[in-house]
Amino acid sequence: MSFLEKKLLHLNDPEINAISGASAGVLSALTVCPLDVAKTKLQAQGGFIAMQKELLKSHPESPVPVIEYKYRGLRGTISTIFKEDGVRGLYRGVVPITVGYLPTWAIYFVVYGEVKARTSPHFGHNSFLSNVISAITAGAVSTIVTNPIWVIKTRLMTQSKQLHTYSGTIDAFKKMYTNEGILSFYSGLGPALLGLLHVAVHFPLYERLRTVFRIDDSKSKVSQIPQILSASILAKISASTITYPHEVIRTRAQIQNFSPSTPKTLRRKYNGIIQTTRTIFIEEGWRAFYSGLGTNMVRTVPASAVTLMSYEIASGYLRQKQQELKHYY
Repeated sequence: MSFLEKKLLHLNDPEINAISGASAGVLSALTVCPLDVAKTKLQAQGGFIAMQKELLKSHPESPVPVIEYKYRGLRGTISTIFKEDGVRGLYRGVVPITVGYLPTWAIYFVVYGEVKARTSPHFGHNSFLSNVISAITAGAVSTIVTNPIWVIKTRLMTQSKQLHTYSGTIDAFKKMYTNEGILSFYSGLGPALLGLLHVAVHFPLYERLRTVFRIDDSKSKVSQIPQILSASILAKISASTITYPHEVIRTRAQIQNFSPSTPKTLRRKYNGIIQTTRTIFIEEGWRAFYSGLGTNMVRTVPASAVTLMSYEIASGYLRQKQQELKHYY
């Protein structure tokens, strides 16, 4: 028996879920990074323009880079990024997004599986309530643990040649910690936790659609790829449409700079979920809450499909090989 076979033979369910979730997260991150950059740019530009106006009001003599609404739609946004920053611009933040997806999905699937195993005896196997509780708990834990990574990712992705503050992930971490303190890494955590509404819809609906499409855990997941893709796509479209505004609110909170050298009017532009929601609505209207929705769909639907399909195939393969090893040895 080889070293890897010995390790696989002794893996428990949480470990299999962690390995499968991490693998799925990395593959998903690498696949959709350019679309994630485009979505983040679309969500953030309204906030930058509003902050520019505040700075001009409070410091009219200050030289301020001119920021305009230059990102419009998926194709236009990607084209603009490519013209200004090249291919590297489309993969700006790929390190933190990859590093972020790995623990996010590893933690998520471990916690989801454990909570589901503990709640199912009380609410019934694969019950809606059990799935909702499992999804919310898993989402909360993974969000709190990985929020600093996503803040850094957002800062890097929203940079341009005119506003280039950070040279990379490590540089962003050092500057944010030195200039803004530890709390800067948890900016946007409130709206991010509000995003638990998304997982409360997404995963229970996916579990339900697994039943509708008759996805059988005892069979090879490779042979059931069409069913897995159909279930993941329908679940993601539904959840994203319902809960998208919170992503815009979270992005606006994350792009703020809390450095002491920053004028107070800019540092306090967005302060809390309710105030941020009111400010965006008054200054930009209700459409701002759906800025980048089309791009988000193009990004998140394939990302969800890749993530869930990869997880299903990886976990199914590991469990199947484990059973074969147990039978053989």
